[in-house]
Amino acid sequence: MTEDVETEARGLLGRTLTGHGVAVRITEVEAYGGSADPASHAFTRTPRSEIMYGPAWRLYVYRSYGIHFCANVVTGPTEQGAAVLVRAGEVVEGVDLARARRGPVPDHRLASGPGNLAQALGITLDDLGTELLAEDGEGVRLGPAVADPGEIVAGPRVGVSKAADVAWRFWLAGEPSVSAYRRSPRAPAIRLVD
Repeated sequence: MTEDVETEARGLLGRTLTGHGVAVRITEVEAYGGSADPASHAFTRTPRSEIMYGPAWRLYVYRSYGIHFCANVVTGPTEQGAAVLVRAGEVVEGVDLARARRGPVPDHRLASGPGNLAQALGITLDDLGTELLAEDGEGVRLGPAVADPGEIVAGPRVGVSKAADVAWRFWLAGEPSVSAYRRSPRAPAIRLVD
């Protein structure tokens, strides 16, 4: 199962995520392995994480720190709770609308960081459960896979205190929209080996 969510996370890089008049090319993601991953919201099954146990290719949206929304792609399989957090992207359509939503920031920062990405796309809790591969063209949609998105780099996930050193954060090398790494102050200290 852990290999599945890692593969799905890498496969999201370079794809387009469109929402409410703005489209981003996904440049950074983080994988969460559900019930097998102590850093995942689905590690313990709750009403909030229930959607993660359902069918793949649905949008899991949650509020972070009470102010930001974060968008996740449920990757399945059903009953495993695996999902991928979309951390950053390059705005490729609707730049003016993204600027209006985000305010005066450089274009490469319009969708840098999961809260900023959701804000640029206009994603809210109203989008929870959206079928990302639906063909009706309404709401939030995920574009087709990209054969060669570029060089993919892996590293530890941002801000998690459990399984903090698992290298399930993936991003496109050299992409300026990628967010900064911040280790959780609650994570165990990194042990240096001589």
